[in-house]
Amino acid sequence: MREKREMLRHTVATLAYRGGKSIRGAADPVANFSAGGTVRTPLEILAHIGDLIEWALAMAKGKESWIERKGVSWETESARFHACLKSFDEYLASDEELAAPVERLFQGPVADALTHVGQIALLRRLAESPIRGENYSVAEIEAGRTGQEQTAARREFD
Repeated sequence: MREKREMLRHTVATLAYRGGKSIRGAADPVANFSAGGTVRTPLEILAHIGDLIEWALAMAKGKESWIERKGVSWETESARFHACLKSFDEYLASDEELAAPVERLFQGPVADALTHVGQIALLRRLAESPIRGENYSVAEIEAGRTGQEQTAARREFD
């Protein structure tokens, strides 16, 4: 079980790294960029990612609940993103019992959050504020690093 928890912690750190890259340096007009129709704005997606990680922590604690929040501001939701990841990671690192299987935590909220990070990256490109591509397999990602301060990219693409 400890190995599974550590793998999930690495996934959470990967989410912090990739998500951090997708949200860093973006604000208006990117935050409120509309691709049209019912497509969420990057700000709405970022708030949703925070909701997902809070749900993951609630599931892990056996108090499963879903609370949907509206995006306040890019700065607020960016800080919330990293704070939620930190809280979830700290719980995973603890000796507290997991009330939900690691696989369920991954396949639901964590995998969904990874998908949404990709959506933000795509919407940034559409808003003419793209992030640089990167060889993520060589990125310096380690369990426990969930804050805004991430290592510099080792190999970005031109």
